[in-house]
Amino acid sequence: MSQSELGKAVGVTFQQVQKYERGSNRMGSSRLYEFATVLGVPVSYFFEEMPSHALAGQPKPGRGGKGFGEAGTPFAEDKDPLIKRETLELVRAYYKIREGRVRRRIFETIKAVGAASHAAVLGGRKKR
Repeated sequence: MSQSELGKAVGVTFQQVQKYERGSNRMGSSRLYEFATVLGVPVSYFFEEMPSHALAGQPKPGRGGKGFGEAGTPFAEDKDPLIKRETLELVRAYYKIREGRVRRRIFETIKAVGAASHAAVLGGRKKR
């Protein structure tokens, strides 16, 4: 998708898209959401290369203060699968499967394997 097409889709000029891309203009969260929607990616896609302390909401090492990932929030630890590139690649590959029946079977298989794996982990914890 060209910068012009992207800009038109979100209601800004291609020059503004260039400014966002270079970092010369800041982008608000609602605009970031619009870009993610148009591009078909989760908002977290734009943060994949950020240092883990930033994704976890922790202040930059050597600085005081609290971040936005205080205990109990989804970003308190760097373990959220929705912020991983692997998740995005898996979803994209899944939706490339054109046959709905095949896609559904793969979905059910992955759910079953995940449930079995989770049950095995929980079973291992109970034995302790």
